[in-house]
Amino acid sequence: MDQIVIPSDAEYRALGEHLAHSNMRRVLVVCGKSCDRLRIGKNLDELAARIGSEFVRFSDFAPNPDYSSVVKGIDVFRTEGCDSILAIGGGSAMDTAKCIKLYATMPVGCDYIHEKIVPNTIPFVAVPTTAGTGSEATRYAVVYYKGEKQSVTDYSCIPSAVLFDPTVLESLPEYQRKVTMMDAFCHAVESFWSVNSTDESRILSDRAVRMILDYAEAYLGNATEGNQKMLEAANIAGKAINITQTTAGHAMCYKLTSLYGIAHGHAAALCVSALWPYMLNHMDQCVDPRGKGHLASAFSGLAAAMQAETPESAASKFSDFLDALRLDRPGVHSVEDFAVLRKSVNPVRLKNNPVKLDESAIDTLYHQILGE
Repeated sequence: MDQIVIPSDAEYRALGEHLAHSNMRRVLVVCGKSCDRLRIGKNLDELAARIGSEFVRFSDFAPNPDYSSVVKGIDVFRTEGCDSILAIGGGSAMDTAKCIKLYATMPVGCDYIHEKIVPNTIPFVAVPTTAGTGSEATRYAVVYYKGEKQSVTDYSCIPSAVLFDPTVLESLPEYQRKVTMMDAFCHAVESFWSVNSTDESRILSDRAVRMILDYAEAYLGNATEGNQKMLEAANIAGKAINITQTTAGHAMCYKLTSLYGIAHGHAAALCVSALWPYMLNHMDQCVDPRGKGHLASAFSGLAAAMQAETPESAASKFSDFLDALRLDRPGVHSVEDFAVLRKSVNPVRLKNNPVKLDESAIDTLYHQILGE
């Protein structure tokens, strides 16, 4: 089922009409504590009164949401008699809301994360507040269970409708504005060359790449149209990785984030910037079952989306784009860091990469990423 896009308007009348039409009468609003500073947060009470619904807010979760927070959300959903979910926020709010949606109909008191997921029809609407993760378009959620990162996957956790509200980005700090855009950019690029790519995913990737390049200046300048289009681009890129999953760029970026305290999109962009030319120079290591010719065609298609003449110039254009944002490499690292980084890479995500990467290749890439 295609995701409904709800038009954005000053008084959120289209959102209200959708909630009313979907019989969302007692809505669990999963949102961060900063939601009240957003225009939509300030309008929630008026919106609920206008459509005759009640909103029950749930904000008891943190970045990298814990399973216990999800359980609390489920308890609130049940005790308050909620019949639907409205998620307003970034990746953490979306992941929490997705898990609440998936688990809310399971038996009370069970260990939800180990139960078989049975799809349900709880109405679920999302309002993303960053133009990056595209989480509102994917079947994936991440939650920490007993200190370990767990991936929860099911198509029924994808919101049935989404609202792109450009005003939510108006107060976004400059660094967050840049790194969330680069997260979306990396999603679109990695999806293009993934071994799981399809005709549909490449069309989505192409659209997202072109939209990011076309509206980056307006978005970085905090223009309304730029904010609107970047939210749409992130969603489209999310739809692409929902089909293909991410590749080595994301597999290699997670430990950079925790080791050096840089944002996820920053780390992913550094990895993709090194990975792209490396793969072009090692096409003989192609592991995509469709063959080297298919991979060459994918790189040519990506170059066209990048509005570059050759695959090599497309890779250079991405690197130049990153440099212009001044998202620099971490400045301090040790010899021991490289061993930690090599061991951190998730082999499952490497299986999606079209060029084989052994431990030596990964070490080489990390040295390039860190400027060694």
